[in-house]
Amino acid sequence: MGSPAKVLNGDTKERILAAAEKLFAEEGFARTSLRGITVEAGVNVAAVHYHFGSKEALLEALFARRAAPMNAERLAKLNDLEAASSGDVPPLEALIEAFIAPSFRMLEELDPAGPPASQLIARFFSEPEEIVQRLMREQFSDVGARYLATFTRALPDVGPREVAWRFEFMVAVLTHLLAGMHLIDVVPGATPGPADQPETIRHAVQFLAAGFRAPSKGAA
Repeated sequence: MGSPAKVLNGDTKERILAAAEKLFAEEGFARTSLRGITVEAGVNVAAVHYHFGSKEALLEALFARRAAPMNAERLAKLNDLEAASSGDVPPLEALIEAFIAPSFRMLEELDPAGPPASQLIARFFSEPEEIVQRLMREQFSDVGARYLATFTRALPDVGPREVAWRFEFMVAVLTHLLAGMHLIDVVPGATPGPADQPETIRHAVQFLAAGFRAPSKGAA
């Protein structure tokens, strides 16, 4: 067992991360102050500076905490699919599921006592702050490039530029689902209602595969 000081430091760091996650979800990065985080976490500003250095570094740690395991799982799934395909392109539906399923797993693992998961996801994907956009690029660009290249090989008749557009639409659909927007009854009778994770993924894969396969009528 570690020393009391180490245990305390670890607990303090987790409290700061949990407080920051809650306030970033509720208020966004720009409107969240270090003082607000310290009050929420029950620590002093010195503790934040000791563990993270700044609000920006705290956000980076939070991104890494959530995005890194998710993207590692995505890459592992893609590697497994490519290995199982023996040099051929993996099936399109399997590629789509490998990309979107880790996001739902991450959502499921968020602390239920913390901020609403949908609120946190919505903030991450729609926050206009440059630092958030930069962190999104840093965390997702490599895995996105790997998947986009494989989708392009899987859809030779569609054309690279059109595949890139459809990949963007897949990310948009995923964001919509993760943010819980499909549960808002905007059009009466059109809201599908709650579904378990496998059912949601199944519907999404079916819809997205049809969109990826649709004949391309524009320039490649």
